[in-house]
Amino acid sequence: MGTIKQVALGVGFAAALATAAAAQQTHSSKISPSERRELRRDKRELRQDQREVRQDRRELRQDVKRGDSTDVRRDKRELRQDRREIRQDRRETKRDVRKARQP
Repeated sequence: MGTIKQVALGVGFAAALATAAAAQQTHSSKISPSERRELRRDKRELRQDQREVRQDRRELRQDVKRGDSTDVRRDKRELRQDRREIRQDRRETKRDVRKARQP
């Protein structure tokens, strides 16, 4: 069941990034270079956050195998927080794209 969640999460991330990339390509002439740099930096931060989530999932699996219940609770809490932050960052990036395209 965990692998299904991971696949769904991965597909969701890919879809979100593809949507953001497609949105930037359609009207890229209206976005200033500084705004473009900021959007690229935001995307880079999102990718870094996703790497951190993958690392946290690995640690969680290791803790479950070892039977460390306190570490499992800590890792689950960190994962939930990381996912919340990623969703918030994604929303902010989309908001920035929309704001940059407005005349």
